[in-house]
Amino acid sequence: MRSDATRNREAILRATEELLAAHGAEHISLDRVAAAAGVGKGTLFRRFGNRTGLFQELLAGRAAALAHAIESPDSALGPGAPPHDRLLSFLDELAELAERNLALFAAHERACAADKYRDPTYLRWHAHVTALIAQAKPGLDAEFAAHALLGSFDADLARHVMSDGGVARLKSSVRGLAQALLT
Repeated sequence: MRSDATRNREAILRATEELLAAHGAEHISLDRVAAAAGVGKGTLFRRFGNRTGLFQELLAGRAAALAHAIESPDSALGPGAPPHDRLLSFLDELAELAERNLALFAAHERACAADKYRDPTYLRWHAHVTALIAQAKPGLDAEFAAHALLGSFDADLARHVMSDGGVARLKSSVRGLAQALLT
């Protein structure tokens, strides 16, 4: 990528994060992002296509460390650990990610609402959780169980649960659901 394209991409993502933090998802338009990033709207469209593409890219960036940990053998999330333990560790990390990025989760959900089950980050998470559940509890509809667990990270639900007990409550609640599914 050319240096000016890289600089523009970073400026757009940074501006989007700042606007999310300051105003929430409902007040973010591509015009506003372009103005805050100091780029033309055409630059934003060429790079991200639309709001959905912008929020998908931002979430993918946030999820990159989690994706690396899933593949790293020396991680509690990585290959070699028992599937049950990997699942609980992944859900804990996802809760931490949700807490740090709740406005982004909400914006991403709204932007991808019509096609949320085909979002690239969701598909990776779903495939990972499905595989772990299938290993830990053969015979369970792992695909459905994975959707149910990932549904726990719906931004509105996560915000509601964390409003009384913080991320510790979200982690405990999702772990309890996972344990119930796997026993």
